[in-house]
Amino acid sequence: MPKRIIIEVNSWFKRDRIVQNLEIFQDIIVISLCLGLFCVMLIRLADMFLSFLYPLDLRQVTSDILFILILVELFRLLLDYLQERSISVGAAVEITIVSALREVILRGVLEIPRDQIFGLSVFLLVLAAIFLALPWMPLLLEQVKVTNHETVEPES
Repeated sequence: MPKRIIIEVNSWFKRDRIVQNLEIFQDIIVISLCLGLFCVMLIRLADMFLSFLYPLDLRQVTSDILFILILVELFRLLLDYLQERSISVGAAVEITIVSALREVILRGVLEIPRDQIFGLSVFLLVLAAIFLALPWMPLLLEQVKVTNHETVEPES
């Protein structure tokens, strides 16, 4: 394809403008998710305080508190995404761990089948390994980059 035709196609599509518009739509989606999460947090918080009028169910109160904390962390994750255009893997792993433990607390360890407990344990171990490996990931990636540059010999 001649260069002139490529330039005309690029100017006709205006890729930069399309990408910019798609990023704006993505921001609108993330903002609407933030607003929705905020409303759900307020509703759940009001429900939790209203449940104090009845006899106290410790399991339900603990579940509500953990659920609200999960929503707060998701809200924080979305705000960080709006500011930095990236998601913190550490925060996502923390949210996943708390979510899994919330389900165990909600149902009770004795009520969950043994196979599911084993699967959940393996899942939590993998998440813990990811969480512990996160601080070393930039160093490992830098070493891989250096190793790749050393093995490639420049052409003469």
